[in-house]
Amino acid sequence: MHNFDASSEYTSSRALELVKKQLGHGFIRKDLLELALTHSSWANECGPGQEHNERQEFLGDAVLELCVSWELYRRFPSAREGELTKMRSSLVSAVSLAERARDMGLDRLLKLGRGEESQGGRKRDAVLSDALEAVLAAIYEDGGFAAAQEAVGRIFADQWPSRAGDGKASKDYKTRLQEASQQRFGQAPLYTRVGSHGPEHSKVFEVALRLPDGSEFSASGSSCKKAEQQAARIALETLGHTE
Repeated sequence: MHNFDASSEYTSSRALELVKKQLGHGFIRKDLLELALTHSSWANECGPGQEHNERQEFLGDAVLELCVSWELYRRFPSAREGELTKMRSSLVSAVSLAERARDMGLDRLLKLGRGEESQGGRKRDAVLSDALEAVLAAIYEDGGFAAAQEAVGRIFADQWPSRAGDGKASKDYKTRLQEASQQRFGQAPLYTRVGSHGPEHSKVFEVALRLPDGSEFSASGSSCKKAEQQAARIALETLGHTE
């Protein structure tokens, strides 16, 4: 069985700070976020009575779909139903949501059971996408629909399609590489933060990228996210994905 300790409290504090900074929501009910980051495998190992995030996943899926649907409906007043559906499907796919979760750092904050952890659950798209949906449900429960709308807007800030019916345009380099790697190798690429240099106001971050076949790439940027995007772009070109 798992026991709560100082490290657990530290993880909860990090999660609260992360969500407030990246999704714009400061929780009143902190327990909702803690639950959203609790996988069923962790709860099962804790014994009877321990709750997990599956109910929140159910609610979060609906909240996400409505928020994304409304934003697309607002952005593209002349788009047809089929075009809106295509754009929404691209944004809310498991691959897309998992990439957003990784960008946020949710993968490092999840409570997983030992078995799930040993089987690579922390890297699985399904686990990460479900966790992000659960977090959105927690925000909705805690702050209402307006808070959920703001969070979704932040999550997809640089992902919204540029024109009606364009699903591909919403996919950044990391998302495209994730899909290509899963299709070709059956596994996701691995990003490692190598380090940074320069003054605080203009730091340059370096990352390394490794594909499942052993190919390695490196890139730098003004943020870790930008460096990872550049590394993914280089890897995509190597794989022959130029568009």
